[in-house]
Amino acid sequence: MNGLETAPPGLLANSSPGSAEQCGRETPLENVLFASFYLLDFILAFVGNALALWLFVWDHKAGSPANVFLMHLALADLSCVLVLPTRLVYHFSGNHWPFGEIPCRLTGFLFYLNMYASIYFLTCISADRFLAIVHPVRSLRLRRPLYAHLACAFLWVVVAVAMAPLLASPQTVQTNRTVVCLQLYRERASRHALVSLAVAFTFPFVVTVTCYLLIIRSLRQGPRVEQRLKGKAVRMIAVVLAIFLVCFVPYHVNRSVYVLHLHGGRASCATQRLLALGNRVTSCLASLNGALDPVMYFFVAEKFREGLCNLLCGRRLTGPPPSAEGKTNESSLSAKSEL
Repeated sequence: MNGLETAPPGLLANSSPGSAEQCGRETPLENVLFASFYLLDFILAFVGNALALWLFVWDHKAGSPANVFLMHLALADLSCVLVLPTRLVYHFSGNHWPFGEIPCRLTGFLFYLNMYASIYFLTCISADRFLAIVHPVRSLRLRRPLYAHLACAFLWVVVAVAMAPLLASPQTVQTNRTVVCLQLYRERASRHALVSLAVAFTFPFVVTVTCYLLIIRSLRQGPRVEQRLKGKAVRMIAVVLAIFLVCFVPYHVNRSVYVLHLHGGRASCATQRLLALGNRVTSCLASLNGALDPVMYFFVAEKFREGLCNLLCGRRLTGPPPSAEGKTNESSLSAKSEL
């Protein structure tokens, strides 16, 4: 992961700097590139998610479970976006962490809180789409805004408790001239970390892919569904899977390779250098989900697109029409067209 990011439980720092410090340090060119990336990421993610959160809160009367999950996803993104400026300072100061112990812990905590909350909210969106498209009538009682809020609250608590050890353990280490916030070469590889990786990522990823495969099968077997609705469902599938493949899969694959490669032995300086660079790049990709999620909102959430267009055109935002969820026939079509 990035030089200032902390390791998840099971991958905590353990060794003295030694020669590993030189093997894992960023070059001046890398610092410039990483700083430029995080600056652009911060601008796009902050503007996009702040606007999305405002629009979803305004549209709360629509009573859509999908909007509830999207609202919490935007909130999760903002929780991580607000600490991105510390990464700019870190890279511009030549791999030095000047903020102290507590901000270091909070940075790692919010990074993982955002990443895994986002993963599970995307999974909830996938499950909601599966129920809306494959079982539109039978799922009406289950797909309620209250249940969606309860599910989100449960996920926030579970992820926060799982990441809490990052707030309790020391995360900064003093070197000869700088302070580092648990860089890659200070992490201890543990095979126990593979279990947490599997639980935290593999399970929701498999559920998400399974839901979309079942959705695609249902759409192909159901010619009664309008072509427009099929197109919207396919776009949503493509965008969500793209976010997984671009942001989350590379990070977890790299983390697994790191654990398997370094456990029980000492790696050469060249290997440490390659793994350190891979960790930093995939961490950049993981943080990119905050900028990509608003793109998903625009392309697959019709209410977000309408609200954004009204805002940009200077139109007065009016309240959404009453929900028709109580009517069986209308609900079936409405459930399929929420996104």
